[in-house]
Formats: sequence, structure tokens, C-alpha cells
Amino acid sequence: MDCETGFCKNDVQCGGAGGRPPASLAEFTLGGYGDQDYYDVSLVDGYNRQVTIEPIEGTFRSTGGKYDCKKAGECHSNLLLSCPEPLRHLNSQGHTVGCNSACTKFNTDQYCCRGDYKTPETCKSSTWPVNYPKYFKDNCPTSYSYAYDDEKSTFFCRGSNGRISPDYRVTFC
Repeated sequence: MDCETGFCKNDVQCGGAGGRPPASLAEFTLGGYGDQDYYDVSLVDGYNRQVTIEPIEGTFRSTGGKYDCKKAGECHSNLLLSCPEPLRHLNSQGHTVGCNSACTKFNTDQYCCRGDYKTPETCKSSTWPVNYPKYFKDNCPTSYSYAYDDEKSTFFCRGSNGRISPDYRVTFC
């Protein structure tokens, strides 16, 4: 078996390692700070398919906040069809099968938020040579678009009726 993106060497299970970028990621911290779950959809390693995470009605309690038990990862369009040319990941037939992040594609300290750019204050995508995260954020506003996009992309939720965590629906489409 070999997938064109997101594959883990010669194994279906990654064993704690990430898959081969570009790969859309569903990320969870269950029972985290304040006895609540934290979840997000990350495009920091690029995009290969839309992923959404949604708490299932009746299993959570929400305070109604913008990021409290809401659906993460919705996109307005298929990024494979509109991926900026320099970020396209092509298969052997020349078809776009993924959209790399700037870090994955160019591997610079600035695009990867490391070295002199390792803090939220020094790694702002608006100061990059090309603001590629804006493309991801404009199309998938509730997904992480680069390393320090926490403020607009991290969701949280608590279980209801004695449950520590809600149930979640993770959709890959």
C-alpha cells in the first residue's frame, strides 16, 4: 500500500510519527486543562483532504462561546483545485493531490517559525515574503494555517451528564 500523501513509510499506522506531508490533521487533547477537551484541524503540514471535527449533540455542554463545542475545519472550497502553484504537490500523473504549507515546501526558519522566528511575536505570517497562511485561512477559517494561529483555530468542549468528554464526529471528505 502506498498513499500519495499522509502515508507512514510502509505501514498503515504511524506509531506516533506524523504521516508524509502534505497532510490535513485532526488533533485532540482529551481531558486537558480545566477538565475540558481541546481540538483543532491543522493545515500546518499542508492539506490533502477536508477534515472536520464536531462534538455530537447531547454529549456536551457549551457556554455558547465562539470556539466552545463548535465545528472545526470547515472549508469554503476544495483547496486541491485552487492551491497556489508553488505549493502544489503533484502525483506521477501530474494531478494535484496535496497543497503543501510554506514550511513543508520551503523549509525556512521564517516559514517554519523557528530560529529567530520561534515566538508568536516574531513569526507573523503577515510579514512573510508571501503570506501563504492567508490563503489557507481565507478558505478554511476554522483550521490552523501556521504554527501560531492558535487564537482563531483552537476549540474546546466539556462532556455533559457526568461525561468527562463529549463524543466527536470526525469527517474526512
